[in-house]
This record gives sequence, structure tokens and C-alpha cells, in this order.
Amino acid sequence: MKQLFFLLILALSATFVTAQNKVPNVQLKDIDGNTVNTKDLLNPDGPTVICFWATWCSPCKRELNNYAELYEDWQAETNVKIIAVSIDDQRSVSRVAPYINSVEWEYQVVLDPNSQFKRAMNVINVPHTFLIDKNGNIVWQHNNYADGDEDELHEQLQKLQ
Repeated sequence: MKQLFFLLILALSATFVTAQNKVPNVQLKDIDGNTVNTKDLLNPDGPTVICFWATWCSPCKRELNNYAELYEDWQAETNVKIIAVSIDDQRSVSRVAPYINSVEWEYQVVLDPNSQFKRAMNVINVPHTFLIDKNGNIVWQHNNYADGDEDELHEQLQKLQ
């Protein structure tokens, strides 16, 4: 009986995840303290990449640093916009701005210290990357990071051309 209940819950959650193909409306703060709505972060003129990360996550920082090296070329080719969503909580959120200033990322960083956006997007662990088309549809996602994964993201971006 427990197995049946578990399978039912799993099936319902899978249905929810596949049914949710749009980015939900959540209020976040940018690193300057301004309120931003997640819908307003999306790029109406091209794809948007949303990367959930944290300062304590080495794979997250490797991923976003590697994207930073390619970002200018990707923008010229696909008009992509990258948004880095920090899930650092109240204990570590103060580390976000100094880290960003040290690496000089060219993309926008927003803060999700209460994990509202993370939960709304069904993110379990970081790094977790989403690709959203210009119509606001989630068309691809990837969890975790290994060197070279940026090539897969680039291929997905090219498919949206």
C-alpha cells in the first residue's frame, strides 16, 4: 500500500513538473536591493538562461564562470540573456555581492534567500539551469555541472534560432 501511495505521489508530481512549462511569478531582490519580478527577467527578444547557484557551491561557480567567458559570443549569436539566481540563505547572502564583484559577471544576479523561486521551479539541488524561449516556455533544463556542459547549453541555444 505504501508503494502504491508513493507511486501515486510520484506520478502526480511528475505531471505537475511537466505541466509547468512557464516561469512562475515570484518577487525577488537584485543585489542592490531592488524588487524584481521573475517574469520581468525574461528576454522577450531571445532566449533566457536561468541558473540557480550558491556561493558555497563549487560546481555552480565553475558553471557560471565558464558561461561568463562565453557570454559575449553567445549574446552576439543568439541574443541570450543569463540570469543567475542565488539561493544563498540569510546566513550566506552577504557573500553574494563580494563574490560577483570579484568575478565581474556581465549578467544579472538576483537573490532568492527564502527559496521561493527555487521551490516554484522545482529545483532540488544546485546548480540547476533552465533555458526559456522568447515566449517564456521552459524548453530545456539541466541539473548539476561538469566541465563541457556549456557546450550542451550552447547547442540548445542554437536550436532556438
